[in-house]
Amino acid sequence: MQNETAADWSISRLSRAIRDRVISPVEVTELILSRIDAANPMINAYITVMSDEARASAAEAEREIGAGSWRGPLHGVPLGIKDMIDTRGVRTTKGAAHFKDFVPAASAVVVDRLVAAGAVIVGKHNTHQFAYGPTGDRSYFGAVKNPRDLSKMTGGSSSGSAAAVAAGLCFGAVGTDTGGSIRMPAAACGIVGMKPTFGRVSTVGVYPLSTSLDHVGPLSRTVEDNAILLNGLVGHGIGDAQPTHPTAEDFTRRLGESLTGTVIGVPSSYFFERMDPDVAATVRVALDVYESLGATLRPIDIPELDVIHRAHQTIIQSESFAQHRDMLRDFPDEYDDEVRDRLLEGKSYTASDYIEARRVGTIATAVFAQVLSGVDVIATPTLPIYAQNLQQREVRVDGVLSPVRAAMTRFMGSANLTGLPSMSIPCGWSDAGLPAGLQLMGRANGEADLYRFAYAYEREGAMLNATAHQNNTLEAVAC
Repeated sequence: MQNETAADWSISRLSRAIRDRVISPVEVTELILSRIDAANPMINAYITVMSDEARASAAEAEREIGAGSWRGPLHGVPLGIKDMIDTRGVRTTKGAAHFKDFVPAASAVVVDRLVAAGAVIVGKHNTHQFAYGPTGDRSYFGAVKNPRDLSKMTGGSSSGSAAAVAAGLCFGAVGTDTGGSIRMPAAACGIVGMKPTFGRVSTVGVYPLSTSLDHVGPLSRTVEDNAILLNGLVGHGIGDAQPTHPTAEDFTRRLGESLTGTVIGVPSSYFFERMDPDVAATVRVALDVYESLGATLRPIDIPELDVIHRAHQTIIQSESFAQHRDMLRDFPDEYDDEVRDRLLEGKSYTASDYIEARRVGTIATAVFAQVLSGVDVIATPTLPIYAQNLQQREVRVDGVLSPVRAAMTRFMGSANLTGLPSMSIPCGWSDAGLPAGLQLMGRANGEADLYRFAYAYEREGAMLNATAHQNNTLEAVAC
């Protein structure tokens, strides 16, 4: 990118500079707020910009660091929060008319953790209404536009979070993922997105979509930054289920380890079907890079993935309808038409449908655990298509016309249903400058292993430099 400033640095680089007093939190926060002022009217990534709060937090961080009290790598770093996540004293809208003026009295646990780490919260990110949609263009506050091409969708539902990170309007963000809502926009915008193991990060203070499938996780420009963010997010609060996994961990600890002798499982069916041929070829090239790094690619068979996908859809539709049933009855006109219609689809499921989907989920968890006992990670495409036009609802994939929503969600739900960690990293670019994503899935609580594999690919340089593929529009909005 031309005229690079500190706003373009990674979190790790910025953190060192802040700690060593090369740059101040106040200075970098002003840089970010200036970028938001210039670019957000075009991208629409932010619903609420917390200018006064961010300046106050940055000034406090500067005083603390100046006095020798450095809290850690997020101290003084400007971050953004998806607007499904409560922030005390700052409106939290869920992208919905009903909550357009709602101001929570308390922050979500994840926000409290970031504030305790000294992070500077610069604003609340736009979201597909109630986090229920993969396209990112259904919000009371308007569609989020992809900073790689303003005519394209970002993917959803963490649409504003991904767009803000990709455009350099914050250094990282916190999103939610119930059926791919971190990974899809990460892939569509060319950044890194992690859905951790279910329950690893608190959901207290996060507006539910489907409580048994909801996850909270980080979005960032680099793999190391993502691991740093997850370090700050992991933890639990009153109201969370009792954790069955570590409550703290250094997710950067395996970065830089060799991949020689490792095994990557590549599904032999489903994940490479009904794909844009160019996306498929790009992902295959990425897998070749892993072989050059010393990993073995092993074909794996995961049976009945279509059944697993349908079970995920049954659960998310049933639970989301239950969550919204009273509001749908009392305030139907305050929903976006598409979101309301999709929520009402959940009304048709019976208790036996739900119980059967839960049974499939239990079986799927065992099946994936068995597969992962023989490989280190599973690698698949994140999305079978590139980002489509805003408001587009059908796409021709490999000669077959299908709904955009169905195409975008096909590879996502199994990780939510099983609760396994899954992340998307950029793995290449179309001739038009649109990114493709590689999805890595791992064992429960295996986030550090996923970061190891993602970092090795990123460091190898196989991912084409994003700035070389950003079109004139992105240059204009982010520089």
